[in-house]
Amino acid sequence: MSMNRDLAKNIEGFRANVTEIAEDIVFRLFPTKIIELTALIESAKAEDSPYQMSRAATSTDTTIYPPPSATEENGPPSSKRKRDEDGSALPARRNETVNARYPEVVYANKHILKLHETIKSECAQLSDSCDKVKLWVNLTMPKIEDGDNFGVQIQEEVLSELLRSQESAYNIRDGVRQHHLQRAKICSKLIKYPHIEDYTLSLKEHDMKQLFFSRQNLVDIRNVYAVMTDILHKNIAKIRTPKGNNGVGLY
Repeated sequence: MSMNRDLAKNIEGFRANVTEIAEDIVFRLFPTKIIELTALIESAKAEDSPYQMSRAATSTDTTIYPPPSATEENGPPSSKRKRDEDGSALPARRNETVNARYPEVVYANKHILKLHETIKSECAQLSDSCDKVKLWVNLTMPKIEDGDNFGVQIQEEVLSELLRSQESAYNIRDGVRQHHLQRAKICSKLIKYPHIEDYTLSLKEHDMKQLFFSRQNLVDIRNVYAVMTDILHKNIAKIRTPKGNNGVGLY
């Protein structure tokens, strides 16, 4: 049993489209991202750069603000939470502090939030690009058989490197979540013990570290693109035709 002619034609069209997209990523997008990120990293040295460490002192607000008014934020107080039409409890509104033990507010660092948006966008693009190239490499693999498998070994090594690149993107992206968790713990201590100066200094140091990490994350992402571009370009012949001439070695 085999696929009918129309279905086989559609599958071939899909494979051709995957190849076109992946090769565009390998030969256009990856090199372009190296240049773009290098320029962004170099611009971080300028005094007006959002990544400049001098901005850390002014971007951290250690002020403990009074809790927002219950009538302003949540409407009139009620002994029972309103329920939706299906009977489920409505989610708590933002800044709801009616039942909070320590209702005071410490605001997030808006400057770092903006830098993190850039990092998250770069990580998403890197991960998506690696996915598309991985699919292409997998589809170029020949059927499993004995002999002449050196090209397949190169493909497997390239796939492993693509997977490591994706994991790097995931780890950098997860750093944003970890930042908020760590900062929240410091802020909770600051609210609870406002007379201890070390918690105020800890919050400032934490934000300064995040400002440094934001620039370093760009360097890490740029380096991932550089390594992937180098490996893919050096082994492109074996990736395209793994059963070809064995005289071409890895790297």
